[in-house]
Amino acid sequence: MKKIICLISFCSILIASIYFYQRSPGPKPNDWNSLNSKVGGRLIKSPSYDEATLTKLQSPFAIQDYPWATQSTGWLKAWSVAVSPYTVAVQNTDDIVAAVKFAKKHHLKLVIKGTGHDYLGRSNAPDSLLVWTHNMRDVHVHDRFIPQGAPDEATGVNAVTIQAGARWIEVYEEVTTKNSRYVQGGGCTSVGAVGGFLQGGGFGSFSKKYGMAAGSLLEAEVVVASGEILIANQYQNTDLFWALKGGGGGTFGIVSKATLQTHDLPNYFGSLQGKITANTDEDFETLLGYFITFYHENLNNEHWGEQIKLKPNNSLDLSLLFQGLSEKEVEDIWKPFNQWMEERNKSYTIDLSYFTFPPNKLWDYDYLTAHYPNSIEGKNKLFYWSGDQAEVLAYWYTYQSCWIPSALFDKNASKTFAHTLFNASRHWEFSLHFNKGLAGASAEALKSAQDTSINPAVIDAAALAIFGAFTHEANIEKGLEQIHKVNTAVKIITDFIPGSGSYSNETNYFQKDWQQAFWGKNYPRLLEIKKKYDPEGFFQCHHSVGSL
Repeated sequence: MKKIICLISFCSILIASIYFYQRSPGPKPNDWNSLNSKVGGRLIKSPSYDEATLTKLQSPFAIQDYPWATQSTGWLKAWSVAVSPYTVAVQNTDDIVAAVKFAKKHHLKLVIKGTGHDYLGRSNAPDSLLVWTHNMRDVHVHDRFIPQGAPDEATGVNAVTIQAGARWIEVYEEVTTKNSRYVQGGGCTSVGAVGGFLQGGGFGSFSKKYGMAAGSLLEAEVVVASGEILIANQYQNTDLFWALKGGGGGTFGIVSKATLQTHDLPNYFGSLQGKITANTDEDFETLLGYFITFYHENLNNEHWGEQIKLKPNNSLDLSLLFQGLSEKEVEDIWKPFNQWMEERNKSYTIDLSYFTFPPNKLWDYDYLTAHYPNSIEGKNKLFYWSGDQAEVLAYWYTYQSCWIPSALFDKNASKTFAHTLFNASRHWEFSLHFNKGLAGASAEALKSAQDTSINPAVIDAAALAIFGAFTHEANIEKGLEQIHKVNTAVKIITDFIPGSGSYSNETNYFQKDWQQAFWGKNYPRLLEIKKKYDPEGFFQCHHSVGSL
């Protein structure tokens, strides 16, 4: 019965969407002039796509200063950057309302862009009206935030309210550097804080301690398809509130601002970096088996996050962050691992290092410049991690992900799982992101995640496996060759754990059964909420709830 209801709901949105967009007569010059007046002269006639200018912009922050530019330049046989003829450079919620009403009246596709980081190209589209939130970057810290509609006895919590165009570096600067608090945001500092990241779920380096960003959401101001401004929280518009916590950006409306809970800082933040290289294939597979068990017994907890990378050359790269542990505690945790490696020093080359730093300095530009200058790029406090440079203006051949269930890290399954990982690594390098799975997480993180709309598979996932291939000079023949290698590696993993699901913000453009993969059992409920707040399917994105 649920499947029938879900199908009926989808078909009703599909029919309404087709009817809506087929009836487009197109705005006349006077119509555009009227819109420009309503938005205070902030309607921009977009220039043509300027590849020459774009290639000179080697910083993600520089790219964001142009409404037509995106972090990724396309995806082979999937999408290419398309410039909207007109852009509304919104500065407030009323501007967003005017844009929504205009687009709906004239049957225009509406596209929302904050920072343009979306891998699937959902922040640009041809023949569309672009809502560009770049100038809405206010960040306000609260000592005691009380959501609208809360009972009189509510005491409030520490929180931060973020406008739609703010980047995480600006949020961290205000919350952590200036106010010594923590907010669960993204690892990439140039990513937008409120858009697709938050609404898609949103993971950070310390998600196993603090949960997903969506789990920290306290309230959202949303412009829905009718042009109405709604406040969604646990006391009002509760169904919309739940949908926004993982249901996908650009799907249920435009979030003009969001308020997230903040947390106490731990005693320490720290980093463990290094590489282990095995001399033979057999040694590498043995290493993987031991590391899986070591991780399960020592690292699968609220203290550890980030990733390891498995490469075809038999190297295991470690790029881990930790919180709440001193250097002595880290040394004790890794002592058995180091002893195991020393006993096999003829089979492996190892280079590991770790350090801690004051927690309020993790995003402090002056501190990082003085102590770890090679770790960051950028200037004037708009910095990003050096490792993120490669993805600036990337053209994607493919990008895929799948959840890795925690049971595979158990000692009884580690040998078989290690063999599977080894076989996959023969075809293409890939990474396991431990902070993008909540197995072993704190009780607080698990509780908040259970009240989001993301695929519940994340609750029992030890990690998210990510595979990708990109270039900066597209070559179809080379691209198809790399896609084949990635697909072969992915298939080895997904055949071993069928139906494991995928993370909607970091996924395959051609993901099969995407409704189930992204949202699992939550999809029927999300579809009903979509139908309630957007019955005509006005907000449409690739592989979003109710999409065509």
